Amino acid sequence: MQTGKLVVVGAGAVGSSIAYAALIRGSARDIVLYDVDGPKVEAQVLDLAHGTQFTGAGSITGGTDVSLAAGAAVVVIAAGAKQKPGQSRLELAATNAAILGTVLPPLLAVAPDAVYLLVTNPCDVMTVLAQRIADLPAGRVVGSGTVLDTSRLRWLIAQKAGVSRSSVHAYIVGEHGDTEFPLWTGAAIGGVPLRDWELPGGERPFSPESLDGLAREVANAAYRVIAGKGATNYAIGLAAARIIEAVLRDEDAVLPVSTVLDGNHGVSGVALSLPSIVGSRGVRTVLEVPMNDGERARLAGSASAIGAALADLT
Repeated sequence: MQTGKLVVVGAGAVGSSIAYAALIRGSARDIVLYDVDGPKVEAQVLDLAHGTQFTGAGSITGGTDVSLAAGAAVVVIAAGAKQKPGQSRLELAATNAAILGTVLPPLLAVAPDAVYLLVTNPCDVMTVLAQRIADLPAGRVVGSGTVLDTSRLRWLIAQKAGVSRSSVHAYIVGEHGDTEFPLWTGAAIGGVPLRDWELPGGERPFSPESLDGLAREVANAAYRVIAGKGATNYAIGLAAARIIEAVLRDEDAVLPVSTVLDGNHGVSGVALSLPSIVGSRGVRTVLEVPMNDGERARLAGSASAIGAALADLT
């Protein structure tokens, strides 16, 4: 159980799922849910509080008063319009940028020392805008990035290989969106390069065609979930809780979060996901992971997509 204070902004499906995941995982001792919709946030807090007998020592409070965020160690921004079926994340940019511009300054006034975690989509664009508004070091303004996408990829690889997910080491990087891509360079299972992995009968399941299929399945995963139930919320709640824990526990954990880059692989001024060391002050270091020429070109494509979205907002 952590002693740091966690504030989740937005009591919708995603925000409430983040608060729920953090509560049951013991990610923080004090969890606050903040929203401008009084009846909704009060109902969400009450529903969560009724189950705290079963979650350990953590507490959940909340309301509409921004002063509730005072002293927060981590502030998660999950407020915004949700993605509709068939809609890309980047198409949400203008609406959610306006919301961010309203909610962030009052939060900064009461929680100036917090690490800010952007979950609202398009999270890479929101991360750049939040860093500009906050004028904080880039490492303290973090997007949830491709942490969830990476989890999706590892789950698929583990199923295909017949191994535990914890034995799979592979990342999705770039935009959290349509231009994201897997880093097959360096991808491995238990130290065995992914392309060399053999099933008990000697078959190698990770052919180039198979890898392309896995990448497409990851990129389309959110669209499938949204088409079926209207929103993705449980998995992103767990992914956000994992990032929160890395900060509150000062873990220096390697996670593919999104931050505004400064020359990494030739990219500057836009937020993209790369494996990064995450601790108590947010991102300490963005790792210079090995990439082949094709992967570097795809990272540049992600940077162009985010840059174009930002240009449309100015």
